[in-house]
Amino acid sequence: MSNPDKPSILVHCEKSMEKTLFDIKWVPCSARFVVLGNYPRQTGSIQVCELGSSGGITVLSEAEKKESFKCGTFGASSLKKRNFATGDFDGNLRIWDLEKLSGTPLYSTKAHSGIINSIDGVGGLGIGEGPKEIVTGSRDGSVKVWDPRQQDPVACMQPKDGETKRDCWTVAFGHAHNEMDRCVAAGYDNGDIKLFDLKNMSLRWETNVKNGVCCVEFDRKDINMNKLVATVLESTVHVFDLRTQHPKKGFAKLSEKAHVSTVWAARHLPQNRDIMMTLGGNGSVYLWKYHYPSSRVEKDKDEIEMGVAGTLDLLENTALTKQPINSFDWSPDKEGLAACTSFDQCVRVLIVTKLART
Repeated sequence: MSNPDKPSILVHCEKSMEKTLFDIKWVPCSARFVVLGNYPRQTGSIQVCELGSSGGITVLSEAEKKESFKCGTFGASSLKKRNFATGDFDGNLRIWDLEKLSGTPLYSTKAHSGIINSIDGVGGLGIGEGPKEIVTGSRDGSVKVWDPRQQDPVACMQPKDGETKRDCWTVAFGHAHNEMDRCVAAGYDNGDIKLFDLKNMSLRWETNVKNGVCCVEFDRKDINMNKLVATVLESTVHVFDLRTQHPKKGFAKLSEKAHVSTVWAARHLPQNRDIMMTLGGNGSVYLWKYHYPSSRVEKDKDEIEMGVAGTLDLLENTALTKQPINSFDWSPDKEGLAACTSFDQCVRVLIVTKLART
C-alpha cells in the first residue's frame, strides 16, 4: 500500500536550449532563473528565463560572450540589486547586471589561470554574517576568496611550490554565523576534502574519500557548522557531522550508495536543512532526509568527545533523462519548486510535493 504522505517529484515543464548547459540559479524573489552554458562554437551563453503563468518556460533575455560560462552565484549580492557572479572557462570572475547583459560586466578580474570549476557567495541575500565575499575553485589547484570591491583576492589557498596541484572541482562557504567566523570547504579530483578556516587563515581539517569530489555543500551557510555533504564519482554520498571534531578521527561520517553512477551534486532544501536532492550521472534525482542519532556525541576510550553520524532515508527518486543531471537549484521562495539542467541540453522545472509532511 502506497504512503499518502510520500513526496513526489514531478516535471512541471521543460525546454530544450540547443546548447551545452552547466549551471542554473533562481533569481531571488522572482519566478525567473539564470541558465549558463556554451554554444557549439565555444562561446558563452547567459540566459534569463521565466516560469510563466501558463506553465511554460520563456527566455526573457540572452547574451553571447567570448568565454564559455561554467558556474554562477547570487550569494554575494544584495536582494535589491541581485547581481550575478560567474566563473568561466578562461578563469575570469565577473559580476553582471541581469538587466544589462549585452553590456560590460560590473566587475571583472582574471581570477585563475585555468577554468573556474565552482563558485559560491556569502554575505548577500541576507544569508550569512560578515562582508559579501565570493569563493572560486579552479583547475589550477587554487581556492581564492574575493571581495567584489577589490581586484585581488583577500585569501588564496594553493599548494606550496613543488607540491602537486590537484584540480579543485567544488567549493562552498559555511560557518558564517557571526561577523568573524567563516569557513570554506573544497573538494578535489583525487578525493581530498579540505576545510579552510578563514578567521585564522588555517587548514582546519582534511580527509580523503578515495574518489573525485564532484560537490561539497554545507546544509546551511549562516549557522554554526552542522553538516557537510560531499558527492563523488563512484556512486556515493558522504555526510559529515561537523558539530564535534575529534583530534585524531576528525568528523563523524555517513556514506550511502546512490544512483549507480557519478553523483554530480547535492542541494539542500532552503526551508529544511535536513532534506536534500542529489543528482545522478544516469539522469536520476534522489530526494533524501537526514535523521540525527539520539545522541550526536559520545566519548572514546580516552574520554575524548567524538561525533556520531545519523542516517539517510531515501524519500523518493525518479529518472528525468538518460543524460547526467549536472546542476540543480531549489527556489529560495517557494518550497518544493526547483530547476535543473542536464547534458541533453534541456532545462526542467520540477515540483516536489508534500515536503512539509516529511
